[in-house]
Amino acid sequence: MPTRRNLGRYQQVASVLTRHGFGWLLAELGLRDLLPLSQRVGRTREEEPKTRPVRLRLAFEELGTAFIKVGQLLSTRSDLLPPAYIAELSKLQDDTPPASYAQVAAVLEAELGAPPEKVFAEFDEKPLASASIGQVHAARLHSGEDVVVKVQRPGVEAAVERDLDVLREVAGMAETHTSFGREYGVVGLADEFAFTLRCELKYLREGQNADRFREAFAQDPVLYIPQVYWDYTTDRVIVQERLRGIKADDLAALKEAGIDQKKVAADSVRLTLEQMFVHGFFHADPHPGNFFVQDNGCIGMMDFGMIGYLDEPLQEGLSRLFMALFKGDTERMMDELLAMGAVKGRIDRPGLKRDLAHMLICYKDLAAKDLAAARIFNEITGMARRHHLVLSSDLLLMARVMAISEGVGTRLDPDFQFVPFATPYFKDFWLQRRSPERIREKLSEGSVEMAELGLELPRHLRRFLTLAERGELGAQVELRNMDRILSTLQAMANRLAMSILMSALIVGLSLFLHMFAPEGTVGYAGWFFTASFIAAVIFGLWLLLGFMRSGRGP
Repeated sequence: MPTRRNLGRYQQVASVLTRHGFGWLLAELGLRDLLPLSQRVGRTREEEPKTRPVRLRLAFEELGTAFIKVGQLLSTRSDLLPPAYIAELSKLQDDTPPASYAQVAAVLEAELGAPPEKVFAEFDEKPLASASIGQVHAARLHSGEDVVVKVQRPGVEAAVERDLDVLREVAGMAETHTSFGREYGVVGLADEFAFTLRCELKYLREGQNADRFREAFAQDPVLYIPQVYWDYTTDRVIVQERLRGIKADDLAALKEAGIDQKKVAADSVRLTLEQMFVHGFFHADPHPGNFFVQDNGCIGMMDFGMIGYLDEPLQEGLSRLFMALFKGDTERMMDELLAMGAVKGRIDRPGLKRDLAHMLICYKDLAAKDLAAARIFNEITGMARRHHLVLSSDLLLMARVMAISEGVGTRLDPDFQFVPFATPYFKDFWLQRRSPERIREKLSEGSVEMAELGLELPRHLRRFLTLAERGELGAQVELRNMDRILSTLQAMANRLAMSILMSALIVGLSLFLHMFAPEGTVGYAGWFFTASFIAAVIFGLWLLLGFMRSGRGP
């Protein structure tokens, strides 16, 4: 059961979920008792019935910041949810009514040591944008620079921590009570989500991410990253140079400004690919509000609260996967897909290979210009879901960002073709990993590691032989989920013992009844044994009913 400190929030969550038709989920998790009796009956009849994905989105929006973020994260996990849920959760909006200026001023004074009118030469009380975590105001420094000030909402960190605590407990219940929770390790997913959201709450980390992007793309004239003013930046406030330009999806304004939309489309996709496969980190929230096209065609990027990472093994695995896809090599595709995912239980390799072969057959007769990256990724993640293969969150973030990048490219340029455009880049990335310089670098690193191992090996070998001589060598075996297994065995043993006891009690009482209450006589002993016999039979029937409800039979 949930901890007492979060009981009120649990009741709110349970009430909202039941009102939106998810009372069955509470029952499966054993949380129906949190609801008042009037709501345990089920969902009330709707005038206009909504689909389950729509109702889930509405429930997340009603529950607030942490649950909105959970929905947005789940919208990237096409390996966990069907396409209908992914499409609906992608619509989750993070727009909320702004906090009052008095609240914003109080946060600024607490963080910067002075009210806004003293810290800034000008400060616009009306926000430019407002979200569930923070809101953005235009301002001007005393030195004359135009800036934007992002201020965290008062109390949002405490509310998010409370909801993260609730989500962690619910994930534990799901992993204990449901096969889905155990199969996909939802506690690990909850911990990963909590880490991501806590990072988003720390504006100092967002500023560091911006500086990292600026350094990585310092020699690229196409991308512009706004300056962070560190003297005015804390965990709850970040001040950055104000970007001016046209939103990337405002086609009419781009056309009126005479900007070459085809070039912008090609530049935006190239920058996305280079973030992923050259630098190993990428902007993971690429909605149009975070990208501005400046007068000279340069792309300005902002809001670095959510960042995805691809380490070198994952970069190489993806490069090999794409090369195998282009060549139609199902065996290699299967190997790379399995290497990139966490296998839960036994994997049906022939079945996975057959599904990949069917996918390639469907794409075989299509020209490269007719291939869509979003469709390919959806099919691959759908296969992963069917074969219980859990892909990493960064890999799925990458797939989502690449699909969005493809959508932006085709919106800016209807003739833009992602796969033909990206194929040469994938080949270049693949070749760069195998260039003489990279091979020489890896050989050098390997030689150093071998030398270190050679120096340390005698010491470790001597220690091993000493332990062997003393008879102290042993093997350590790790048994996972033993608490749950022992609990199940204990419950089985208790039921078996209770069944034997009840059988003996019923038989014994029937014999005593026959001895002390023969036909035609009824005394105190007879009434006592009769009542005991009836009670034992009722208890035995109740025990039998419990067996039947558990699905295990008597």
